[in-house]
Amino acid sequence: MYLLGFIGVGNMGGALARAAAASTSPKQILLANRTADKAVALATELGCIAATPETVAGTARYIFLGVKPKDMAACLEELKPSLAGRKGHFVLVSMAAGLDTAAIQTMAGGAYPVIRLCPNTPVGVGKGLIAWCERDTDPGDAPALIDAMQGAGVWDACPESLMDVASVIGGCTPAFTYMFIEALSDGAVACGMPRAKALTYAAAAVEGAAALAQADGRHPGALKDAVCSPGGSTIQGVLALEEGAFRAAASQAVIAAVEKTCSMGK
Repeated sequence: MYLLGFIGVGNMGGALARAAAASTSPKQILLANRTADKAVALATELGCIAATPETVAGTARYIFLGVKPKDMAACLEELKPSLAGRKGHFVLVSMAAGLDTAAIQTMAGGAYPVIRLCPNTPVGVGKGLIAWCERDTDPGDAPALIDAMQGAGVWDACPESLMDVASVIGGCTPAFTYMFIEALSDGAVACGMPRAKALTYAAAAVEGAAALAQADGRHPGALKDAVCSPGGSTIQGVLALEEGAFRAAASQAVIAAVEKTCSMGK
């Protein structure tokens, strides 16, 4: 039996496969994809083993279902014979937004153990956030998976009732942040800084601010106030962001994304 098997190695599945290969022997990892060449290319790069989805479903302990929510039912329908024929213990690992663990079991045709993940793309560089919950698993299933994927980043157990929110605040936030970094660099370029340097500064400043927010313990508002000297340049920039409804726009982005995620599970 192989330890990890990935069905679907697109952006998210591929990022998780990279994280897995950094923590676990690549020879214990199977990679499969609807377009087989994509799995072969990534397997060659990482030293993993290219396989078919049926082989993954029939031989991996942890079967990562890296397919889109709309494609999950069809994917699991094709895998039903392989899953039903299993003798040993295995776990289905779903990354599909909006689909709860009960829905995965229904689509798979059995009360199989399921671990649901809400990861984000920074797992590919070991800086990810992975919210997770489980259904009908053995006590050691989740700890063993986390150990095998420890190079992915921070793992956080989350009630399934909050997983849709977790998938947005963790999974969608990188996209929002990239937009923020790009916008900051645009402003710097408008003021004369070369694009490459502007991007480097903006990304480094965002990374540092996030690290301080995690380490300091103070409310983000207090950290913001500490940077805003009376009559200084930072407070003028903060006021400009407020004029553009920056905080309201960010909150509404999360709410809109959560509503969309919930609709995908219906």
